[in-house]
Amino acid sequence: MTTIAKNLAAIRATIPDPVRLLAVSKTFPAAAIRAAYGEGVRDFGESRIQEAIAKQAELTDLTDIQWHFIGHLQSNKAKKALTHFDWIHTCDHLALAQRLDRLAAELGQCPKILLQVKVRPDPDKYGWPLETLWPDLPALTQCHHLNIQGLMTILPLGLTSAETRQAFQETQAAATQIQTQFSPPLTMTELSMGMSGDYPLAVAAGATIIRVGRGIFGDRPPLAPQT
Repeated sequence: MTTIAKNLAAIRATIPDPVRLLAVSKTFPAAAIRAAYGEGVRDFGESRIQEAIAKQAELTDLTDIQWHFIGHLQSNKAKKALTHFDWIHTCDHLALAQRLDRLAAELGQCPKILLQVKVRPDPDKYGWPLETLWPDLPALTQCHHLNIQGLMTILPLGLTSAETRQAFQETQAAATQIQTQFSPPLTMTELSMGMSGDYPLAVAAGATIIRVGRGIFGDRPPLAPQT
């Protein structure tokens, strides 16, 4: 686990203090989360609800962890996501936002939500294309039980550094445009973008949350089949 400490020190040396470091702990054991927690990490990202619940059961003594759901969220798992996560990064279409809003009202919650946008065509990624997000903003402002914080994006594989930088800048520009030009206003203070291979470019473009897994924990073990 000393490797985790060294990796975290190296990453922290490259990012400014206001940037939130989200440790992507999916597929890694609870022991790895505990080691990163011991080095000061408090934000952890999981993409499978059942896997996360099992880890949370092992880590109940770490009461100040913030759990972030970063996987594709199916509507039938929305209630469990609200019950077990503090943040949902992957609200990727209006119907899901409205379902989360209804469920949050029933649960008496106001979860932190990021709107996932797709700034480049990619059949393997989810999210609003930027041109389709704006027409849905009026309905999103009516989701009174969601604490919408900003935007999240995952870029396609294979982009050059220049293309990656441009895509991140477009995401930041979209957030600024929504916050300054749309009425009634939506909060767009958070930008979740950038991963182990490209987070410096994301930070330079205004990311407030970076999602780093391999850079902290090392190579990811193979995914087990979902049950």
